[in-house]
Amino acid sequence: MNIRELIILLRADILRLSNQPAGVGADFKPSWLKIFSPRFIPVLLARVARYFYLNRYLRFFSPILTWLNVVIFGIEITARCEIGPGLMLPHTYGTVIGSSSIGNNATIFHGVTLGAKYPDLLFDVSQRPTVGDNVVIGAGAKILGGIHLGNNSTVAANSLVLFSVPESNLAIGVPAEMKLKN
Repeated sequence: MNIRELIILLRADILRLSNQPAGVGADFKPSWLKIFSPRFIPVLLARVARYFYLNRYLRFFSPILTWLNVVIFGIEITARCEIGPGLMLPHTYGTVIGSSSIGNNATIFHGVTLGAKYPDLLFDVSQRPTVGDNVVIGAGAKILGGIHLGNNSTVAANSLVLFSVPESNLAIGVPAEMKLKN
């Protein structure tokens, strides 16, 4: 990733946050003020941490930014996770993003865990979930193991997902069951 690609990703994140309809976090501030939002700064820190992680001369700084995200915003996002443009984190506390990749326009609420099913300190990507485009993950959901959440899928709040979710499906319950989205 170069600095231009980083700026393109950050711009997409700000635009996504700014284009929310009234009643869903919109407060009619100009887009540039969104850079001070607690919904954007954790994404900024995660993106810059990934940029540093991918640059061997700056890699040392990556864990520092990850640590700042944990301490200030209560969210842990591994710099190893490739995240598409338009990430939205309406609330961050108690969230762990240890997935191998997240697609475009993902929405992840607070208390979510995306990670390995068993301890995996070496970050084996085959043991980590992947998330498609336009996926919504509700508060408190746990998505564990080497599974895939298909494009346009939704994981309901407090669901436990241990298997892949097909495109345009809803996973709900503990353990999660599939429902076709209306």
